[in-house]
This record gives sequence, C-alpha cells and structure tokens, in this order.
Amino acid sequence: MPEVLAPAPPETAARGFYLSPRPDGFVLHMYASAEHLVAMRAFVFKAVTSAGAPEDVADAARLVASELVGNAVRLCGPHAPVVVLLTTTRHQVVVQVHDPEPTTLPTRSTEPPNNPRAATGRGLWILDALAPGWTVTPTPLGKHITCTLPTT
Repeated sequence: MPEVLAPAPPETAARGFYLSPRPDGFVLHMYASAEHLVAMRAFVFKAVTSAGAPEDVADAARLVASELVGNAVRLCGPHAPVVVLLTTTRHQVVVQVHDPEPTTLPTRSTEPPNNPRAATGRGLWILDALAPGWTVTPTPLGKHITCTLPTT
C-alpha cells in the first residue's frame, strides 16, 4: 500500500496559501495577494538563513522572489495562482516562480535602470544584478522562471 502523506500543519495552510516545507527549502502554492506576499517573503528569508546563508543572500532571495511574484500579478492579475519553489544548498539558493501564463515572457525595458521618470521596468535589471543567467521555461501549465543566487 502506498504511503499516505500527512497534510500540511494548519499554520502553513490557509485559503489560497499552502506551504510544503522541505529539508532543503519549501514549495509554496499561493494566490498572489499582499498578505500572501508578506508571508512568502518571511518564509524565504527564514529558509535561507536557516540553511546557513548570510542575511544579505536571504535579502537578495527575498527580493528576487518578490519581483517574480509581482511580475506574475502584473501579467495575470491579482490572486493569480503561483508556485514558489525555494531550494538551498551550501553554494547556492535557487528561487523558482511558476505562473499560469505560458506565452508572455519577461521583456526588459528599453529605459536604463536609473531613469527617474520610469515608473516600472527595473525588475529584470534587479534579476540580472542578483541572479545573472536567470532562465524562463515554458511548461504545460504556464512558465517558470529560475534564478540562482550564490551563497558566497
């Protein structure tokens, strides 16, 4: 008989928010909202620092995850279903965000990142600075963006 997995503890499961802790990070299924974004950011920071990475790496991972979820909200609208996968190792932190829109890929603004008149368009510059080499992969259910941050 297959092993039956226990449901997530109540503090990690709420309407539109389901966190599955893993030894090397977590998987979070959530509807994007301000409240869920605050909780997601806290879980990212805690998971990265608990793995022994410095706080500046945890801050960078938190910012990258926030940018990716924010992009999904701008693209798909509020309460878009997203999955955030965080994996930590001794040498890196990997942040992946999956959104349901497979055809619209991130595009960099033609404005430089230091343009004070630009209201948006800095997010991909942030990803380039913190996680150079980030990738976008279409999936049967949407797309996922993978960012890898070194821990040293």
